[in-house]
Amino acid sequence: MAAQTPIPSAVQPTAAVRSLPSYLLYGEQGGAASSERLHVETISSRSRLHDWEIQPHRHDTFFQILYMAQGQAEARLDSQVCPLRGPCAVCVPALVAHGFRFDPGVEGHVVTVQERHLASLLDAVPGLWARLAQPHWLALRGQGPAARSLGAAVAMLAAEYANPQPWRALALDAALLQTMVSLARALPDDAPVPAAGAGRAADHLARYRALIDARFRLQPRVADLAAELGLTPTQLNRICQRVLGRSALALLHDRLMLEAQRQLTYTTLSIKRIGLDLGFTDAGYFTRFFQRLSGLAPGAWREQAQR
Repeated sequence: MAAQTPIPSAVQPTAAVRSLPSYLLYGEQGGAASSERLHVETISSRSRLHDWEIQPHRHDTFFQILYMAQGQAEARLDSQVCPLRGPCAVCVPALVAHGFRFDPGVEGHVVTVQERHLASLLDAVPGLWARLAQPHWLALRGQGPAARSLGAAVAMLAAEYANPQPWRALALDAALLQTMVSLARALPDDAPVPAAGAGRAADHLARYRALIDARFRLQPRVADLAAELGLTPTQLNRICQRVLGRSALALLHDRLMLEAQRQLTYTTLSIKRIGLDLGFTDAGYFTRFFQRLSGLAPGAWREQAQR
């Protein structure tokens, strides 16, 4: 069985930047990769070009899986630092800030896939996408069945990607599905799994979270988002409470807070500028909002995160 080791809350950014970069693949703003819905490469092929360090960045529409068969590394997922030792795996959903520092000679692969395409493949099994759609890192026993199964699935996906054959797209989807099933099986028992019969509620929730991701900077009213889903605010709140134990408004505020924390940790933007970017025209209101949800003023949170 795989172990999901507790993640420390400290973060140590290597360097402040004006804004958190968003890439298709690391270091690439466009080009051929923009037309691909799946990309597979070895960890070393890109990291060795950057002195084995991938600076914090994010992908707007891509989901990434890092499978490290051998070696050591350090991963940064939003405000968390995770020590890695192979064999292990890291799941990085779209929009999650992440970076890596690898030891030279590390062995493994990075799989990058359009998140919308991945979600559509997993829609046939209620709950599977919900189980995988959060950031995870998994420490796998070296010779255990979870490590062998996931390693074999990633190797098959990489081989299919590198050697085009007839019906390649279908074969890649099949290999990708096997990889995702292996990942889901390797997750600990306490990973989120919607209750049986919650498929419709989970679908409404997924659509609501997609609307939040698209519009949170505009600070929309929950009633307006519910109407777009064909729901009343009361119905939407019941769904959010039943599946996640949180209100619809709390999920919107969570997304605002997550973005604020990312900007405070990984950029040198002023607190006022961050607040404006998130739809707060009054810097004082942004500070009160942040402090109410985090217990710290934005400046204090930034200082603590960058120690």
